[in-house]
Amino acid sequence: MPHVLLIEDDASVRDGMELVLRRHGYGVETAATGEQALALLAGERGARVELAVLDLMLPGMDGFEVCRRIRARAPKLPVIMLTARGDDRDIVTGLEAGADDYVVKPVTAPVLEARIRAALRRAEPYPRQGPDARGPGAGADRTDHAGLVIDRAGLTVTKHGVALALPPTELRVLLELSASPGRVLTRDQLLASVWDHTFLGDSRLVDAAVGRLRAKIEDVPARPRYVQTVRGFGYRFGPL
Repeated sequence: MPHVLLIEDDASVRDGMELVLRRHGYGVETAATGEQALALLAGERGARVELAVLDLMLPGMDGFEVCRRIRARAPKLPVIMLTARGDDRDIVTGLEAGADDYVVKPVTAPVLEARIRAALRRAEPYPRQGPDARGPGAGADRTDHAGLVIDRAGLTVTKHGVALALPPTELRVLLELSASPGRVLTRDQLLASVWDHTFLGDSRLVDAAVGRLRAKIEDVPARPRYVQTVRGFGYRFGPL
């Protein structure tokens, strides 16, 4: 039974969402503040949490800072943020802070549950591909791209021998792009393959994940060698 950490300060909203999640078979831990959530994650109960649903508008420490601290402590924990306003700046800032996905409140139970299921699937082991499944190099378990070594079997990435801690969403973006170096993938293709969206997707999810990925793998993120933008189309994997 997957365990979800629900971080929401409004007691009525928190209780309603907890009831919905439990009815769908999830174990639920709750926190009313960011401080409570971080303390829970640092304790024994935090060990079983597999995903966090995080409200951005929290008293005290706001959701953006909570997300950054979750990412620092548990880089592989999926985070879905909740925003009441649907403000573009909030969404972009939350995604840049490390959130994997977002929903705008009020959110219906089917939408929230679908987003949680998709996020948990992204955190599962990446399926291995046959040698002809995804183009040149797709069948190789371990490939070296000018010092960036991607181990598709072990799901590890190193750069010049230093291990990089990539959250599941960023790792999947890298695996998708590096499966066929030089091939351009559109944002819609990445949304379908990485986010597994069966609902309307948002290209900002892709752009934010690529930005976070570049911050970890590129020497100069503003001048990327590995993950290159093809203006008007999408992204491709180098290196240059």
